[in-house]
Amino acid sequence: MTALFLSLCVCLALALSNAAPAHHDVMIKDAPEDERQSHPKGEELHDAKPDRCKGVEFDAITPDEKGNTFFFKGDHLWKGFVGSAELSSSIFKELDDYHHLGHVDAAFRMHHQDDASVHDHIYFFLDDKVFSFYNYTLEKGYPVEIQQEFPGIPSHLDAAVECPKGECITDSVLFFKGNETYSYDIKTKTVKKKMWTHLPNCTSAFRWLEHYYCFHGFNFTRFHPVSGEVTGTYPKDVRHYFMRCGEGFGHGGGARKLRCSEVKLHAVTTDDKGRSYAFHDAMYLRLDTHRDGSHRFPISRSWKEISGGVDAVFSYGDNMYIIQGSQIYIYKSAAHYTLIEGYPKPLKEELGIDGPVDAAFLCPKQDTVYFIQDPIWKLSSADPHKDPLAGDKEEEGVIGRLLEEDLEEDEDNLPPNLYSRPGSAMGQKMYEVDLAATPRVVKKEIPIPFPKIDAGLCDADGVKVFIGPEYYSYESPMILAMSRIKPIPQKISPEKFGCED
Repeated sequence: MTALFLSLCVCLALALSNAAPAHHDVMIKDAPEDERQSHPKGEELHDAKPDRCKGVEFDAITPDEKGNTFFFKGDHLWKGFVGSAELSSSIFKELDDYHHLGHVDAAFRMHHQDDASVHDHIYFFLDDKVFSFYNYTLEKGYPVEIQQEFPGIPSHLDAAVECPKGECITDSVLFFKGNETYSYDIKTKTVKKKMWTHLPNCTSAFRWLEHYYCFHGFNFTRFHPVSGEVTGTYPKDVRHYFMRCGEGFGHGGGARKLRCSEVKLHAVTTDDKGRSYAFHDAMYLRLDTHRDGSHRFPISRSWKEISGGVDAVFSYGDNMYIIQGSQIYIYKSAAHYTLIEGYPKPLKEELGIDGPVDAAFLCPKQDTVYFIQDPIWKLSSADPHKDPLAGDKEEEGVIGRLLEEDLEEDEDNLPPNLYSRPGSAMGQKMYEVDLAATPRVVKKEIPIPFPKIDAGLCDADGVKVFIGPEYYSYESPMILAMSRIKPIPQKISPEKFGCED
């Protein structure tokens, strides 16, 4: 678990340092330069090498089991978000060696952890056939008829994309043909046909970090995988977001990497489905999907009723509790987070503690939530009656580091934080609340040896408390409370976190 936690922290800081796929070091997973430039003899017999920066309508897009993303056009592909095209057969050799495929119609990476024989396999579709690859090798028995592998799915597809349980209701695949969408339940092999006439005809589709993209021409449109809903201003040019194309393209406003001393968490939690999140200013980061890369998104993207930053977050059962000031929001962690009716409510009414709080955490399989709070807190100089759409200079700096696709949709939802709680010279206190009790009240109040904690997390390895660019580890909440000597802090470093000294 410690190794997992460290790897998640690495992803967090990497994502905090760079926002966009095209400018994100962790997303640049291209093959070495000499490998990218080497092609089998006889390449001159194939189509001329395409240039995706000149505007390409991709045939298919899919990640592999290692998290590398492939973009397909004709008999060529691009590996990653930068670099030139190479022959598809240089990586997926059997596509050409045995079947002489000039192109593919659609492709996706299977997500179905209940069946290891198919999970993480790449499926390619051409006409009425489907091919299954794993580790770039064609699986025995393939190709087969599409109807044999995916009953009810038509041939001559335009696009396909996986949709895991938690994002769709069940592990599913979305298939696109014209203006028709087929939602295929992997376990039951049942199909629901949908007409998303508002969505352009997708020539390829791509899932990245819980977000779904329909590619059409050299543009893309982001959509909801269950409803097909499109929010924001679309279409947008692919060349500004999913590749590096030099002068005239790109985004990010000249963003720089964050210094290690600037990395600061406001909350960390893991829900009952194993989804881990970190919250930083008005942004969140998914921590457990690091294989495919990392990126910060506005909190309001997934928790629509939340505007601005949060003070603390914890998960209990199938609910996520988000604390902002003196209010608490409780979300049902279904396929997508849904605010429970009647919320937000006053924190005092729900949990018996006055807000705001600095941190909160709940240990696995326990009913006691721990809150960390200054004995004295005060309103900041920010005017609580200030127009929340006005923003402030500090937040403009945060927004300036966002991918433009996020900025255009969400910059109006980032009001200044209303509370600031400088650490008290007398130290903070930890408060215990039993979530299984009725009514919920503070049952214990314990001084702790820190003047100011920013965030807390409790997992199988114990408790971690975050203070600016460092965190401290304890075996349990009680050891944290009883300790009068701080353990050695683990610092955020360039080697581990990709930030700058």
